[in-house]
Amino acid sequence: MHSLVVTFALIGVLGVGAQWLAWRLRLPAIVLMLAAGILAGPVTGVLDPEADFGGMLGSLISIAVALILFEGGLSLDIRGLRDAGPSVKRIILLGAPLGWITGTLACRYVAGLSWEVSAVFGGILVVTGPTVVTPLLRQANLSQRPASILRWEAIVNDCIGALFAVLAFEYAATVAHSSDLSDAAGHLVIGVVLAVAFGGAAGLALAYAFRRAIVPEYMKIPVLIAVVLGVFAASNEFLEESGLLAVTLMGMILGNAHLPSIGELRRFKEHVAVLLVSGVFVILAATLDREMLSTLDWRAGLFVLAVMLIARPAAIWLSLAGTALGASEKGLIAWVGPRGVVAVAISGFFGAKLVELGYADGAAIAPLAFALVFATVVIQGFSVGTVARRLGLVSTETPGVLIVGASNWTAQLAKALMSLDIPVLVVDRSWSALRKLRLQNIATWHGEVLSETAEHTLDLSRFGTIIAATDNDSYNALICTDFGPEFGRTNVFQLGRSEDDGENPNALPVTLGGRKLFRSGVSHAALEARSYNGWVFTRTRLTDEYGIEDYRADRAEGTELLADLGRDNTLSFVTVSDRPSAKPGDVLLSYAPQKSQRKEAKEAPKPDTTASEAPAP
Repeated sequence: MHSLVVTFALIGVLGVGAQWLAWRLRLPAIVLMLAAGILAGPVTGVLDPEADFGGMLGSLISIAVALILFEGGLSLDIRGLRDAGPSVKRIILLGAPLGWITGTLACRYVAGLSWEVSAVFGGILVVTGPTVVTPLLRQANLSQRPASILRWEAIVNDCIGALFAVLAFEYAATVAHSSDLSDAAGHLVIGVVLAVAFGGAAGLALAYAFRRAIVPEYMKIPVLIAVVLGVFAASNEFLEESGLLAVTLMGMILGNAHLPSIGELRRFKEHVAVLLVSGVFVILAATLDREMLSTLDWRAGLFVLAVMLIARPAAIWLSLAGTALGASEKGLIAWVGPRGVVAVAISGFFGAKLVELGYADGAAIAPLAFALVFATVVIQGFSVGTVARRLGLVSTETPGVLIVGASNWTAQLAKALMSLDIPVLVVDRSWSALRKLRLQNIATWHGEVLSETAEHTLDLSRFGTIIAATDNDSYNALICTDFGPEFGRTNVFQLGRSEDDGENPNALPVTLGGRKLFRSGVSHAALEARSYNGWVFTRTRLTDEYGIEDYRADRAEGTELLADLGRDNTLSFVTVSDRPSAKPGDVLLSYAPQKSQRKEAKEAPKPDTTASEAPAP
């Protein structure tokens, strides 16, 4: 038995360390966290949460789950869901309840759980989770429509599945405490109404206080956490664990109140959620003893197969019947349903509570959840790419370019890339800055590219390259550093820095950021000045008769080569340290003074048979 300080330190190091290692190795974090918890708990005995925390363990997990569910509610964007396609709405509004029903039946008739426990676990099985689904979709490079549906399902079902589980648990609790079914139903209704009232009132009151500056900026996050804990405790006094429903509803109200400070609140809760989810997962994995693991027999294997091959496919096919989706798309969506850390955290919490209420089979929920999570993450994670290719649902679209920063130069760049049939999306935090790009029919996205909202709503799997081109060098470096592991270090670029990196002691370290565009490493200010002075993008196709040396001889002074589009549609950008090797058939994209457009190549062959050069729109 360790001191509480040592125990907390072990949990933090194991949980956060597993997530960091997963990021470095590009592996599912949940698999490494499961391994860390089992190794530290039942295998080596280094970590024993039940002995270390004693009676506090249940309360700690209860508070952590409440904050996790509040975070899930805060992430739910009702406006975005309203704008989603009909298939997305069907799979959420109809598919989630159907998933609850089919999951409950699998728990009852395959796993052999009681109806009350099956209903609770069936609600938890609805949860998939964006932290598992998003990396899987990016790895598989799915076509846009099924990828969008799976992404939205994961975002919303974190919240909906938790609500289903809460409602089912409240029913099980009232039945356990009352022998009269009518009394139990009445108590349940009153408790749910009070939970909704508590959560709704607290959410609306906080939104009003934050909007009217009744709470100072530096106190918003402490006040938020205090109110979450207060609402959770107060609601639980009227109906056991109804506080989970109250805080989830409170998060949904705050997340859709369009508060000026919502970005800061979401960033903070992202950090809290990572710590809590890591800690709870490691604790639950460490509490699995050999006796509990031994319950995972052949029946548990049949249960996992029933959920993967029957329960989920049935819910998906029924909910999407009559939509425009084809059979292959429905089949792929039905197959991809990995469960995540939130599902395990909620399972461990409700399993212990059900045992306290007298449902002995509630102890089976946690090991079954671990088995299902591990099976779905590993099996579906390794097979989704193969299944998608067999069904013809791998995206054949040329990997696009994500440009961060709206300016005159990025508008020129976007139009030039679009003229080469390269998909482009320009992201900026300023709505007005994006206006001139929208008027030119350039695809835009308004928001913070580093936020969790961007992670959930931006389909990054469509892009193979990111260019940070804002007027803030430090922000550009931060973007490239953050997206480097996802896109690959060779595919993140930024504009040259304004300061002299070699002489300025206050400059950012050269180890941060992405690769600098152009051989000259030109800065944002210089490019904007060139755009103002009439510089334009031009594209030139090389041939056997008109090669790279001819191209260089014909360039006007100052012309900068930016990119090379190969015959296989592979786009290579020029940087300060290297440049692509151009071959016949490649198209070169250059940035040059406008007068160079009128310069005729010496002895150049006719464009229709050899070289073609034109200003990019």
